[in-house]
Amino acid sequence: MRANLRLANFLSVSGNELCADCGSPNPKWVSANLGAFVCIKCSGVHRSLGVHISKILSVNLDEWTEEDVDTVIKLGGNTEVNLKYEDSIPNNCRKPQPDSSIDERTDFIRRKYEMQQFLNTEEQLSCPFNPAAFHCSSAGITSVVDKKYINSSMRVHNIGQAILSNRKRKDVEQKPAKKSNSTAGMVEFVGLIKVKVVRGTDLAIRDVRSSDPYVMLSLGNQSVKTRVIKNNLNPVWNERLMLSIPEDVPPLILSVYDKDKFTEDDFMGEAEIDIRPLVSAAKAFENGNANELSKQLEKVTEEKDKYTLGMITVGDGKAKQEIALQLQNVESGELEIEIECVPLSQ
Repeated sequence: MRANLRLANFLSVSGNELCADCGSPNPKWVSANLGAFVCIKCSGVHRSLGVHISKILSVNLDEWTEEDVDTVIKLGGNTEVNLKYEDSIPNNCRKPQPDSSIDERTDFIRRKYEMQQFLNTEEQLSCPFNPAAFHCSSAGITSVVDKKYINSSMRVHNIGQAILSNRKRKDVEQKPAKKSNSTAGMVEFVGLIKVKVVRGTDLAIRDVRSSDPYVMLSLGNQSVKTRVIKNNLNPVWNERLMLSIPEDVPPLILSVYDKDKFTEDDFMGEAEIDIRPLVSAAKAFENGNANELSKQLEKVTEEKDKYTLGMITVGDGKAKQEIALQLQNVESGELEIEIECVPLSQ
């Protein structure tokens, strides 16, 4: 609780009360490895960049450690982030506004963080590493940059990167950002789904006597995965993952794989969940529509051969559901998960 309180206090610091990318008031999301506080719409674009560029977490919904908060505070907040990443915005490039389209946000945010077209090259020359060089996991945010390595070869690397950035900047006036192969940042989101992958039972053997399983979650163009648990057919993850819910709600797909070091990971089954009733229940609760809420709470798809759904419960502005899944296209295996839908107002 103390860590979340410190983060909330840092959010009130001048500059952090507006989205770093579009200026929307009261941002409730933060890029943990960049140190930027952003709004819900810009956070969706950040997720589409990948966690190696921007790891998005909720100020209110995620559990923060003291170390996590220290990392964000050391990065300086929105003012420092924009001094670096918006140092040289060309005249023909317009920064998004609160009412800007998803396409406008996507183009600018990709240029800003992924392509680094507006980067402060002088800072890059003097800085041994950039904030994106952090490893983020559900257990916390820790730097994976070795200090001895920083003091030697990374300085040479960053000088080269600064020269490349100068070349990029010269081309910005003529070259817009290329369209991404992923359209995840170009769709409107209606909420967030938090998935707790609890455990697996009687999973399939893919090695000699056991497997090294992990679970991949996919929702539209987004995907996240759990950690790998070694040599276990009844793994307990108790791991929470989060995805943005597109306006045209797709099914949530869970795929289980066996991690291999030298060959392609082995398939261990999959399952598909229609999350539309859960999303509708969350919307109805948020809008105070008692009749629609009652209807959605009773709407539970019973496809026993695929999965067994628990009843939807609503409280504290969130719709939740516990689900036991029978994995498909595999000889054996079940998954136990908990899903929670959170409206954008959270």
